[in-house]
Amino acid sequence: MATVNEAKKTLQEGGILLYPTDTVWGLGCDATDEKAVQRISELKGRSNEKSFIVLVNSFHMLEKYVPDFPEICYDLIDLSERPLTIIYDNPKGLANNVLAQDGSIGIRLTNHPVVNQLISSIRKPIVSTSANISGEPTPTCFAEVSEKIKQGVDAIVEEELDKVCKQASSIIKIGADSSVKVIR
Repeated sequence: MATVNEAKKTLQEGGILLYPTDTVWGLGCDATDEKAVQRISELKGRSNEKSFIVLVNSFHMLEKYVPDFPEICYDLIDLSERPLTIIYDNPKGLANNVLAQDGSIGIRLTNHPVVNQLISSIRKPIVSTSANISGEPTPTCFAEVSEKIKQGVDAIVEEELDKVCKQASSIIKIGADSSVKVIR
């Protein structure tokens, strides 16, 4: 089990984490590191054609990676009653293999204290994908994470191992015309 400081070092060295998020347990890495993102895909047995979700800790960071940030998103994020992932077009500065085939990316502004500490410490967004083998059920709490996943990461963040299980985020896509499409 890793402390937040140890997890920071793991991220900076291109490693992958098993960590709690504001939704389900996730696999994560520096979202700008293509090799680390590839390692997550390989561990999950996931097709390279599938995109990931990226977590940021502030509107400032979100705007840095989404230069054409739609104004409507401020209200959507502020008013959402549960964690909200928004799919944006034309992000910049992220690893190419973290993006969807159409070049879009799902980003969530997290309010989870441990995740915020990690993001602040490396000053970059973190990949967040469910901590499961592709095609298997999503583990909503640590007890549901498979041994293969636990053994395949470089560090497990020790926070909240006995925490109550949660659910995945809502996902929406914002169109160029500020239209909103609900994905999940």
